[in-house]
Amino acid sequence: MKRKFAGVGVALVTPFTKDKAVDYKGLDQLVNHVIGGGVDYLVVLGTTGESVTLNKEEKNKVVAQVIKSNEGRLPVVIGIGGNNTYELIETMKDTDFTGIDAILSASPMYNKPTQEGIYQHYKALAKVAPRPIILYNVPGRTASNMSPETTVRLANDFKNIIGIKEASGSLEQAMKIYQGMPADFYLISGDDALAVPFVASGGEGVISVVANALPKTFSNAIHLTLNNDTKAAKKEHYRVFDIIKMLFEEGNPGGVKAALQILGVCGADVRLPLWPISDGLYNSLSKALTPFK
Repeated sequence: MKRKFAGVGVALVTPFTKDKAVDYKGLDQLVNHVIGGGVDYLVVLGTTGESVTLNKEEKNKVVAQVIKSNEGRLPVVIGIGGNNTYELIETMKDTDFTGIDAILSASPMYNKPTQEGIYQHYKALAKVAPRPIILYNVPGRTASNMSPETTVRLANDFKNIIGIKEASGSLEQAMKIYQGMPADFYLISGDDALAVPFVASGGEGVISVVANALPKTFSNAIHLTLNNDTKAAKKEHYRVFDIIKMLFEEGNPGGVKAALQILGVCGADVRLPLWPISDGLYNSLSKALTPFK
């Protein structure tokens, strides 16, 4: 039987209108687009969702819209992270978790805590979290790497810390986690370009950006890898490999939002300080996406 957070989670973008208001109709279209494409669960209010530019009311409405559009079809994960541990504790206490299955929480950014500080941060969250926690290691954004030893320690010490989205870009680091983690711990890729080899090395799936735009092809690649059909998985992987690079060339989620506009799912608008991708990249991306239209 397939596990709840195995396979492809999609880090949903938050569509905006031309005047930068949240586009709830576009969000509904996006949710149905990715579910129709075969993803396994939804992740709302992550980095790709531009959560740091949403106010509290908007965050609540975005979550409510995703839950409404989902209609109970897939598990839903909410992003709740930050670098103020005690503020996060209060946020968890104040959040309505109806319809939410797990929490994705990034390691603290900017503060650059020690490994012990990271451990104690997650320990404090684990004590109050009303849903299981998926750790998120993304040193490219946080400016500090959560070591495999810290991840394994947390995984073994707290039953409600159930997995990690590992986005260090290091397969060696992922393999070290695999060697020490409990058997039921979710090892999840946070890098689309590395997801297939990551899963082949022991990972259980990915939380993906590209799956917003190309859910069917990318989900096929991951599901085939999980089923040990590496020949077919490689074929699907290389269909999207160059596109993945384009999506991140001028920042995320500007690239994937442009792809979604090209494919007619929702608009490409982002909120400051982010900026839309250049015309040159947009045209190249449009050409690359022609086979998927």
